[in-house]
Amino acid sequence: MEFEFWWLLGIPVFFGLGWIAARVDINQLLSESRTLPRGYFKGLNFLLNEQPDKAIDAFIEIVKLDPETVDLHFALGNLFRRRGETERAIRVHQNLLARPDLPAEHKAHAQYELGQDYLKAGLLDRSEETFHLLNDTQYGAQAGRALLEIYQREKEWARAIKAAETLQAAGVGGRQKEIAQFYCELAEDELVHTHPDAAMALLEKALATDRKSVRATMLLGDVYLAKGDVEAALLAWRRVEHQSVPHAALVAQRLLDGYQAVGRMKEGLNLLRSYLAEASSIDLLEVVFKAVLELEGVEAANQLVSDELRRTPTLLGLDKFLEARMLNAPAEIRPELSVVKTLVHSYTQKLARYQCSHCGFKARQFYWHCPGCNHWETYPPRRTEELNVMN
Repeated sequence: MEFEFWWLLGIPVFFGLGWIAARVDINQLLSESRTLPRGYFKGLNFLLNEQPDKAIDAFIEIVKLDPETVDLHFALGNLFRRRGETERAIRVHQNLLARPDLPAEHKAHAQYELGQDYLKAGLLDRSEETFHLLNDTQYGAQAGRALLEIYQREKEWARAIKAAETLQAAGVGGRQKEIAQFYCELAEDELVHTHPDAAMALLEKALATDRKSVRATMLLGDVYLAKGDVEAALLAWRRVEHQSVPHAALVAQRLLDGYQAVGRMKEGLNLLRSYLAEASSIDLLEVVFKAVLELEGVEAANQLVSDELRRTPTLLGLDKFLEARMLNAPAEIRPELSVVKTLVHSYTQKLARYQCSHCGFKARQFYWHCPGCNHWETYPPRRTEELNVMN
């Protein structure tokens, strides 16, 4: 195809059209910006400069001058809530809801924000009532998650189960682990009130929901023990190894006590030794060490700890090693060993913690429900130093 010189005439035409379109967009942008109050830009500037107090003052002035600024109401309410001024946040969102001409979309948004205000203020009953009004709106899923949080705070586990099942049915993520944990909470309460049959029924539901629930399996063994059936309890506790070998450390003392009760402590010790060989654990070593010391003597206990320290060199293991060595150390070196043991032990107290894998919260005891972030099953059953060595 040959080039035609008259095509060049199209270039300035297209250039002109582009210039006109750009001018229209710029003029429209300038026109819209002129309609915004000056206080809006002042408030925005304060926010960008991390001066929330001055930003709030600027936005309040705008709202007074132009009550129809819905988006500014939302921004102002959120600022108040983040600063902990929940009463002011509540008033802002209540004022929005009081408008008769507020569109349904904005009304649902204001209702949700008001529920968050109540939740932040600790007014759980009001928050729950507000979130229930959002079931059939675009904020239904967020409201459902908030309701689940409320029921967990109030330890209303039966209602938490229903809320979690509703969210799961709506396709808002799997909730099997949480639901199983809620059943376990109810079962523990029944055990405390000596209702083993009711507890067993709840634990069966927990395992039907999440067959890998270690906590439900452990509690099932506790129920059998409460009913006087030690053999059934031992079978239940042994199932933990099939669910998670590292979690066997949590049930080790139960197993040892159970085998001792039926006169088969040696069998129980051999079982725990097999767990220790498969998954090293300072908590499990503690239980095995005491049993070996009782059944096989000081030399065997020393050898056990020495072998474990070689296999998994940790300060926690060294602490246990020094404890074992002091049992049969010559009298003349015991004072020196005691000093070293005290120094090592004081340092290992910082390492002998469980740590949440979600938020990093550390605790001396093992939790199924993290006190820091409120997530379930986020604590590995090993101490922090052991996890660092493994990684």
